[in-house]
Amino acid sequence: MAHHTMRSGYESLVDRLNRLPQGAPPSNTLYAILKLLFSEKEAGLVALLPIRPFTARHAAKVWKMKESEAQKILEELAGRAILLDMTAPDGVTSYVLPPPMAGFFEFSMMRLQGNVDQKLLAELYFQYINVEEEFITGLFMSETRLGRAFVNEEVLLPEQHLRVLDYERASEVVRSASHRAIGICYCRHKMQHMDRACDAPLDICMTFNSSADALARHGYARQIDVAEGLDLLQQARDRGLVQFGENAQHGVNFICNCCGCCCEAMIAARRLGFTNAIQTTNYLPLVDVSACNGCGKCVNACPVEAMTLVSANDAHHPKLRKAHVNTDLCLGCGVCVKQCTRGGLQLEERSERVILPVNSVHRTVLMATERGMLPNLIFDNQALASHRAMAAILGGILRLPPIQQAMASQQVRSRYLVKLLEWGERHFLEK
Repeated sequence: MAHHTMRSGYESLVDRLNRLPQGAPPSNTLYAILKLLFSEKEAGLVALLPIRPFTARHAAKVWKMKESEAQKILEELAGRAILLDMTAPDGVTSYVLPPPMAGFFEFSMMRLQGNVDQKLLAELYFQYINVEEEFITGLFMSETRLGRAFVNEEVLLPEQHLRVLDYERASEVVRSASHRAIGICYCRHKMQHMDRACDAPLDICMTFNSSADALARHGYARQIDVAEGLDLLQQARDRGLVQFGENAQHGVNFICNCCGCCCEAMIAARRLGFTNAIQTTNYLPLVDVSACNGCGKCVNACPVEAMTLVSANDAHHPKLRKAHVNTDLCLGCGVCVKQCTRGGLQLEERSERVILPVNSVHRTVLMATERGMLPNLIFDNQALASHRAMAAILGGILRLPPIQQAMASQQVRSRYLVKLLEWGERHFLEK
C-alpha cells in the first residue's frame, strides 16, 4: 500500500503527459526518470497544471493555495527548467510545462549540475529512448512531424537561393529571433555518460525566443548575439552536422546541430526503419553519374543512411560503383553534397513542395487531431468537471464519420482547428 501511495503523484503526472499528442508511455524507466526530476509532491502539483501558458494566479486556483505560495513553487520549478517562465511587456509572468521532448528531458542535460545524478539520468534516458521503443515510436511516427531538417545553405545553387524561403534557412531563424542561447547538446552529453559520444562540438545546442530567454536566465544556456549564432551554424556545417529544428515556419524555438551517431531522431530513423521521422526539406541530392567516382564520402556523411554505393553497370570497369539516393529516407539536408569534391552531387527541388505548420500551436493542433486528442488540448484543465464534460462531447463529435472525413482535409485543419483552439482558450482557460 505504501509503495502505491508513493507513486500516486508520479502516476498522475504520467496521465497528464499522455493527454497530449506528445506523450510519455508509462514504464518503470519513465517513473525512475521522473523521480530524479520531481519530488512526489511536485509531480502531483504539475499534473494539475494546464499545458498551455498559465499565470501564478491560475496555478494557485488549481492548487487551492495562496498565490504567493504558488508563485514560490513555480519559481523553483522554473529555476530547474521543469517549467519555462515568460514575462509579457505588461509585466505579467506566465509559465508553461514543456513536453518531455523537446523539453524538460533535454533541459535536464543542457548544463553540468550537481543536484541531479546526470550519469544515472543519462542511462535512464538511453534505456527509455534508445532501447525501449514505445516512446520514440510515438514521438516520430506521426503524419505531422515534431522536427524538420534545414537545408545546408552553402550547397544551394544560385537560382535556388532566389527561391528558397526565409523560414527554410537556419540562418534566418538566428537573425529573426528575439533571443538566442547556446546550451550543451543533450544527445551528445547523454552519450558521453554512456561512453558512446563522438568528438562533435558539445556546446552547440541552440534555443530561440522566449525559450532561450528562460533557459539563459536560469543558467541552462548562454545568451549569444546574431554573429555568434551564425558562426556556430557555420562550424556545424563544416563538421558535417545536420541542422534539425522545430517543425514550424515561424517562432522556431530550437535548432540542434546533429550527428548521425548521437542524435536520437537519426538513430531512430535508422534503427526502426522510419521514413518519416523528420520533416524533409524541399530538396533532394541528384547524382551526376559522369562525375561520381564511387569514393563513398557522401555515404559516410549521410546521418540516416540514405546514400549508398551501387554498381555503375560499366562492362569495362565491373568493380566501379556510383552513389545512389534512397529518396524515401533522404532528409534533403545537403550534407552529402558538401562532402563531394568532384561535383558529382547537387540539390534539386522535390516534385511536391513540403508545407510546414505555421507555428508551434498549429503543429500541436494538427498532431492532436491526428491522434484523436484535440478535445484534451482545447479543454486542457481536466481538474474541472466542465472541461471533462466538454472534452467528452467534442470527442464524440469528432468521431462521427463526416467530421472525420473533414478533419482529413489539410485546408480544414490549417484554418479551422487553430481557431477552435483559440476559442477554447478564451472560454475555458481561466474558468
